[in-house]
Amino acid sequence: MLSDKDRIFTNIYGLHDTSVKGAQSRGDWDGTAKIIAKGRDWIIDEVKSSGLRGRGGAGFSTGMKWSFMPKESDGRPHYLVVNADEGEPGTCKDREILRAEPHKLVEGALIASFAIGAKACYVYVRGEFHREAEALQRAIDEAYDAGLIGKNACKSGWDFDMYVHLGAGAYICGEESALIESLEGKKGQPRLKPPFPANCGLYGCPTTVNNVESIAVVPEILRRGGAWFAGLGREKNTGTKLFCISGHVNNPCTVEEEMGIPLKTLLEKHCGGVRGGWDNLLAVIPGGSSVPVLTKEICDTVLMDFDSLREVRSGLGTAAVMVMDKSTDIVRAISRLSAFYKHESCGQCTPCREGTGWMARMMARMAEGNASIEEIDLLEEVTRQVEGHTICALGDAAAWPIQGLIRHFRPEIEKKIVASQVKKTGQAA
Repeated sequence: MLSDKDRIFTNIYGLHDTSVKGAQSRGDWDGTAKIIAKGRDWIIDEVKSSGLRGRGGAGFSTGMKWSFMPKESDGRPHYLVVNADEGEPGTCKDREILRAEPHKLVEGALIASFAIGAKACYVYVRGEFHREAEALQRAIDEAYDAGLIGKNACKSGWDFDMYVHLGAGAYICGEESALIESLEGKKGQPRLKPPFPANCGLYGCPTTVNNVESIAVVPEILRRGGAWFAGLGREKNTGTKLFCISGHVNNPCTVEEEMGIPLKTLLEKHCGGVRGGWDNLLAVIPGGSSVPVLTKEICDTVLMDFDSLREVRSGLGTAAVMVMDKSTDIVRAISRLSAFYKHESCGQCTPCREGTGWMARMMARMAEGNASIEEIDLLEEVTRQVEGHTICALGDAAAWPIQGLIRHFRPEIEKKIVASQVKKTGQAA
């Protein structure tokens, strides 16, 4: 478990001054120019050695992603784009950074932009996050006024500008290429890859897209050293992580903890345990609505990191932990998620456009028991036809919750179907 001295987000609840002076009193903007003076290669190598993996869900090496940017300029400007389009159901960590720790993001954006050769950063903020966008803009204005960004940022010799862009509330714009399209004023739909953003991104220029949390932790990693961050957590799953826990716990919260913490420990230490006690636990979705659900038996021992959750056929995702006790109608809960993905599909890919609608309608019938036992296998077959057959991962996100439901809670679906048949006919099917 994480000790207080290793916490990066020391004001995540906004209990202290969030202004630039308050941020500086907690160590932000300390020695930023010295970090930049060590050069791009040093910064990228240090981030690589820290083992930092993207905190937006994919879990790709952040330092490796930065290294894909062209080393020499071909005349095109480079851009950093920060993905603050936090639209995954259950996820509520990035908004806390924007509200309470915005200067960590601004400082991180300066350092990351220098490392990839970008003189401008665009922060794409979810359309509903009006107050969060205001808090970030205040921090940016303060940083400009203090000479921390802008011309000769932090007296480092590097010019850097930062802009806030509010989206229109489309979940699909959380996908990096759709986000870029939206930033350019186009319809927010994913692009075919290649080319990848590092070669042809925003305005056709080399671009890196990173999650808010991924960027916000960089300054502290560089101040303390990559080895410090790599010493937390487990091998290939290093560092600290913001977990946002909701649902049937006594104290829903967003908390910073060490990667690899046991799920049971996370819930009992920070959330006061499951409502009604641990034995009242039915299921947990461990990484936002797009990852498969886990049973209590798995939750008894599973660790909260990328590899451990992949081994149990789920995922860490955004580390949005949704807890469901035994009062939950698990079939109806997954049906509600299916309706969400149907609504948010951009419609560009046929498997997703048609498949999400078909799956949502089927799940709605399953939730009422208005189906046959044979249709359960048919539903799973359709999820396999959608999964992996779309430009972006929304098709996967729509398929995986259903696959997890069928894998772990098939008896619950069958029970609904049988009960419905009995009600209609007055006899067992």
